Parts: sequence; structure tokens; C-alpha cells
Amino acid sequence: MAKKSSVKKKSGSKAEASKPNKAAASKAKSTAAKKRSTSSGKSSSSRNVAPDVQIRRIDKELVDLLNQRSELTLALLQKQEVPREALFDPHADDELWSKLAELNRGPLPDSALRAVFREILSATKQRIKRQRVAYLGPLYSFTHFAALERFGGHADLVAVNTIASVFEEVNRGHTEFGIVPIENSTDGRIVDTLDMFQRLPLKICGELQIAVHHNLLSRSPRSEISEIYSKPQALSQCRDWLSRNMPHADLIEVTSTSTAAQLARDKPGAGAVASRQAALQYDLEIVADNIEDNPNNITRFAVIGDVETKPTGHDRTSILLQITHAPGSLSDALNAFKLNKVNLTWIESFPLRGPESGYLFFLDFEGHENDAKTRKTLNALEKKAVALRVLGSYPRSEPVDG
Repeated sequence: MAKKSSVKKKSGSKAEASKPNKAAASKAKSTAAKKRSTSSGKSSSSRNVAPDVQIRRIDKELVDLLNQRSELTLALLQKQEVPREALFDPHADDELWSKLAELNRGPLPDSALRAVFREILSATKQRIKRQRVAYLGPLYSFTHFAALERFGGHADLVAVNTIASVFEEVNRGHTEFGIVPIENSTDGRIVDTLDMFQRLPLKICGELQIAVHHNLLSRSPRSEISEIYSKPQALSQCRDWLSRNMPHADLIEVTSTSTAAQLARDKPGAGAVASRQAALQYDLEIVADNIEDNPNNITRFAVIGDVETKPTGHDRTSILLQITHAPGSLSDALNAFKLNKVNLTWIESFPLRGPESGYLFFLDFEGHENDAKTRKTLNALEKKAVALRVLGSYPRSEPVDG
């Protein structure tokens, strides 16, 4: 009987444990009510605190958090097998920009948040190694903007006067990277850039696409502007607008949009086609904004260096191809893209240097050279080629406003 009674007691004990504990439930409700009261009190008290006091508190929290973000980023980079190689990872940067855009609920624009985080990354990376980057200057040109967009203001940005000089700086080891324009959606190829790839053994390790917006800048009223300065490409991209709206003004080519802005600042009756940043820097009025003929005017910039990027699933490969100078040879070679279902996105031709007849072709296509489809395509091209050189595989970028 004792055994039987014992069993009953255990059963009864288990049943009691499964019943709601009224005292505990009451205590939980009381605690929750207190929390709600406290939270409501905080919210109410927060509304009663002066804005300047709240700002000082938030600023302190932001400074602490941003420094924590920097330290964690530094620790993550130092854990990499080769920390210096991990400093250049355009795919990781672009993924961060995308994540920030998802998290952003405004009112700050995505570009403002991206600028803050870009500078945190830039300053943190310099603690491992100072990055030197050559770009087609001068300051406040669109190429300068592209350099800032990719490397941030804490990198050592070196302005040079020509595209050839950018290549030379990288080739001689004076800088690790270079930024050069490679094509524009209005004017097409940038001949000087493609030509330098023939001359020097440098690779493309990244790209940026900048939505280029041109503005008419001056210190004079529009009716008094008799000369408009800018670089040839900028004038070309605004040709229709200028002919319709400024037919009385002479268009004068100069080496850069920044040089044009300086002239507009110093010369009465002069205007410049340049960026908003140039207007701020040279204290000019924006007489007319967004005057480019193509509202989707985009310039693609190449990052040149010797870093090899890993496949991301959203890549582009660039090559130089020389084939026999004979009827049908180009068609036969390009058939490799169709057979392997690889999307060819750009092709340009250049006459060969020297006495040899024929052409050299610059090609862009989707995919990474380590992808199976791309590898098959390159192998097929090699069989048809006199010479083939892979300039690089790198993540494709999305356009950002310049």
C-alpha cells in the first residue's frame, strides 16, 4: 500500500507543477506593469528634456558606438590571413551600403549614412596600412569624387594631371591603386584609359559607376555669361542644353571641370560646367542645375592595381584580345560567348601599334574568370586568339549619385 500511495503522491505532485502559479503570475503582472510605467515615465520625461540636453546625450552615445564600430572592424581585419589584402574589398563595402539602405527609415538620405560609415572604414583601415591612391585630378573633379567614394577621405589621395600619369604612379609602386574613367554612357569609351592598358601590365580590381550631373556655375547672371569653360567631355554631355539655352556664349575647352570653376570664379562674365561640389569649393552660384542632355548620364571608373578579388556571383571580367586579321575571325571568336551563355556587355576595337595590320579588342562580360562558364569561354577564345590577356575580374557596382 505504501508503494501505491507513493506513486499517487508523485502523480499529484506532477499535476500541481503543471498548474499556473497564481502568486508567480501576479508577481509577473506587477513587474510588467512597473516596466510599462517606468517606460512611460521615461518617454514622458524624455519629452520634457530640452532638445540641446538630449542632443548632448545622443552625441556621447554616438561617439562611443562609432569608436566601438571602428575597434571591432579593426579586430575583424586583423583576423584575416593577410590583413593588408583584406583592406580592399569592394564587395564587402557595397554589401554594407545595401544593408544601411535597408535599415534606414529616414529622414537622413542613404548617401549621408554611407558617407559616415565610409569615413569610419577609411580611418580604421589606415591603422593597418596607409593606402595611397592616384587619381585624375584636380580636387573636386568627378574622378576625385570616385576616389573618395571608394577609399574615403582618410586614404592618401594623390592628384595627377593625366590618365597616363595615374597608370605610371601605380606601375612604379608610388601608389597601390589608381582611379581612372573608363567609359561614359553619353560619350562612350575613354580612349586614353584603354590605350594605357595596352602599354602597361596593370589590372582592373574594381569599378565604380557615378551618376554624373553637370551644372552651370558662375558669379554673373545667366544673361551676362559670354564664355563657358569645361573639359571636352562635360561640354559634349551638355551640348544640346547649351545650344538651346546659352547660344550667345562661347564654349571653351580646359583640362578639367575644376579648372573651369576657378576661371568662372576669377573672370567676370565667365561660366563653368562643373559639379555642385565645385560650386561650394569655389564660391559660385548654380545658375542652372542638371544640365546634362542624358538624365541617366553615368561614368564608369576603373580601380587599377594588383589585387585579385574573389568571385561574388555578381562580377565582371575585362580582357584584351587580338585575333587574326581575316574575314570572319571576330565572329568565330565571339561565338564562344553564345555557346557558353556568357553575356558580352562591351566591345571596343583599336588598331594595333607598329607595322602589323589588325586590331586589338577590349571586351567586358559578366562573370568571374574562376567561374566554370567563364573559364570555358576564355579557353575557347585562346584557341582563336593571337594574344589574350585577362585585365581582371571584379564585382559589378551599382550607380551612385555624383
